[in-house]
Amino acid sequence: MWKTIELMKPYNLSVSPQTLSLIIEEFGKHGLVDNAVEVFNKCTAFNCQQCVLLYNSLLFALCEVKLFHGAYALIRRMIRKGFVPDKRTYAILVNAWCSSGKMREAQEFLQEMSDKGFNPPVRGRDLLVQGLLNAGYLESAKQMVNKMIKQGFVLDLETFNSLIETICKSGEVEFCVEMYYSVCKLGLCADVSTYKILIPAVSKAGMIDEAFRLLHNLVEDGHKPFPSLYAPIIKGMFRRGQFDDAFCFFSEMKIKGHPPNRPVYTMLITMCGRGGRFVEAANYLVEMTEMGLTPISRCFDLVTDGLKNCGKHDLAEKIELLEVSLRSV
Repeated sequence: MWKTIELMKPYNLSVSPQTLSLIIEEFGKHGLVDNAVEVFNKCTAFNCQQCVLLYNSLLFALCEVKLFHGAYALIRRMIRKGFVPDKRTYAILVNAWCSSGKMREAQEFLQEMSDKGFNPPVRGRDLLVQGLLNAGYLESAKQMVNKMIKQGFVLDLETFNSLIETICKSGEVEFCVEMYYSVCKLGLCADVSTYKILIPAVSKAGMIDEAFRLLHNLVEDGHKPFPSLYAPIIKGMFRRGQFDDAFCFFSEMKIKGHPPNRPVYTMLITMCGRGGRFVEAANYLVEMTEMGLTPISRCFDLVTDGLKNCGKHDLAEKIELLEVSLRSV
């Protein structure tokens, strides 16, 4: 493309900043930073003035090959020329530093820009948090987020979700729940992804009351409690031996118009089998087929074997006949 554009030069044709930006970044992705610099320097020859978009593209190219000193010098030149760094300017450099493990440099850059009056957007801080997570510095990420919350900053939702997902995997579920309420007070609007992380985590940790509170918040926010959101709560109740409560909650979800899917029924049948509730497991298996969902063979085996072992031979035979009829279709 660049060769084609150079052929246009004698005709004094204009090239848009977006086109040159694309070329610069493509050169950067392929490690051809000298070519990227050449395009940037020649942009005026195509009636295209240097702008923030082009500076960001060259910054991206420099960071792709880890020329951080050159990238930093480019930002200083950008400011001298009277251009104001935008969100992407911060994002490119901070993310590049973080991905290379240069957390201190990223923090110093944000601080220096702030001292010069160019207040870094919250997104820049979010990228630093994300970079800390990617580098495995979980405690540092948590400390930075706590500091942001105390200062009244609202995290970017995507960054917040990434953070709580990582922390939940480390087992610190209560910390995530506390942070959720803190950021919500600051104005963060949780999305479905937030609840898809928190509800299964608190349910698995046995925090069933908290799981119900989060589910209530989900509904209050205008979302529907689809199966993958309420199934972990049911499973959590089963693990605590609250079978009757789990059955009632499951019925409530169906009544309110949130029909279960095949994985939910499979989980119900499996958990009932593990708890010795084979009659209920059989009922759910039949109900599942009535909804047009075909149970897996393991569910049939679990139910029939369990019914036979507890003396329910007639019901076991009916389940076996049901399996045969489904397999013959």
